[in-house]
Amino acid sequence: MFIDSAKISVRAGNGGDGKVSFHTARYVPNGGPDGGDGGRGGSVIFMAAADLSTLQDFRYRRKYEAQDGEKGGASNRFGRKGADLRIRVPVGTLIRDGETGRTLADLTQAGQEAVIARGGRGGRGNVHFANSVRQAPNFARAGEPGEAFELQIELKLLADAGLIGYPNVGKSTLLSVVSAARPQIADYEFTTLQPQLGVVAVDDFSFVLADIPGLIEGAHTGRGLGLAFLKHIERTRLLIHVLDASGQSGRDPLQDFDRINGELAAYDPHLSEKTQVVALNKTDLADPQTLAIWRAALEERGFRVFPICAPAKEGVGELIRHAAGVIRQLPPIVLSDWHQEEISYQFQQEALFKIEKDNMVYRVTGDWIVNLVNSTNFDDTESLQYFQRLIRKRGVIDALEKAGVQEGDLVALHDLEFEFIK
Repeated sequence: MFIDSAKISVRAGNGGDGKVSFHTARYVPNGGPDGGDGGRGGSVIFMAAADLSTLQDFRYRRKYEAQDGEKGGASNRFGRKGADLRIRVPVGTLIRDGETGRTLADLTQAGQEAVIARGGRGGRGNVHFANSVRQAPNFARAGEPGEAFELQIELKLLADAGLIGYPNVGKSTLLSVVSAARPQIADYEFTTLQPQLGVVAVDDFSFVLADIPGLIEGAHTGRGLGLAFLKHIERTRLLIHVLDASGQSGRDPLQDFDRINGELAAYDPHLSEKTQVVALNKTDLADPQTLAIWRAALEERGFRVFPICAPAKEGVGELIRHAAGVIRQLPPIVLSDWHQEEISYQFQQEALFKIEKDNMVYRVTGDWIVNLVNSTNFDDTESLQYFQRLIRKRGVIDALEKAGVQEGDLVALHDLEFEFIK
């Protein structure tokens, strides 16, 4: 089964908590703090693999999580970093943020990697909080949470040229005679149910040719199979438009040509602007005079036309050599604005916290607040004082007063609830 889109959720590993520990040894009183830092959580990394051709692996598994970092240890031992999670996808995979639609990665080369969700930083051990006044800190920082995203993954085939045209005009046959691809071929419409790729060699040059199935009138609205596969034309540089010149279908090849191009323009105006050459196929069954009329009409529109008989390979060599020459001259397709230097995507928090009034409670929320509350030992005086100083320093108290909090009002910071006292 050819699967070219999927929705999944990914979560990077959480950072390990810092350790609260004090050095103890014989004959060493008051050894001081020696709690180590927690390890960073593992990241979620997508990697383009040349041996994959569909997103089949995402059909049944939708959630992916990297390993959490380990907690810090005594004697200043750092926690182990969480293992990164590498997710293999086919070359040509586009990864978008499922909520915003922003392109996070466009993996167009085998072996290319993109860090999509970064692991959370490990918390600092209590050794970092010792100073001349606070010599025995009984608290440490909690690890930060890893990034989590809902992702839309889409596969868009990477092919230099694409075969387009109505079903049963001979696209699969043409692909089979110019490459090692072996698509299913039969005398009925929609024989080909998924795109087929083949490598075409012309002297010392080769290019990838794709058979794009399912294009009929109304394809851009979902008729036939077109809506599922029109997107695979986006990355092709050249379109080879195959028309049935035999007359056996009862359709006019010129009308077919206009209808298919109309579908391309309706789906994406840029598709109809791509360079096209025309292959008038099944010439062995065509009327020579009518064939000449159709060829002249297409050439008057500025298209290069090649009469061919794909099964007999008549005219095919000239068509393919011309296609190779055109592809050499055309620039590569740039589908998205994602660049290699933007290999990682990280959510930028607009503020450390936000305040909302829920009934009679002022709720202060945000990742920073969660981490601070989780890092505080409220049974320890020094830890509590550190907490109080930090929320004043970071502007939490000022923000609450601007929001209208009054003496005695309830304030909730994450899961900590208390009465506000000036």
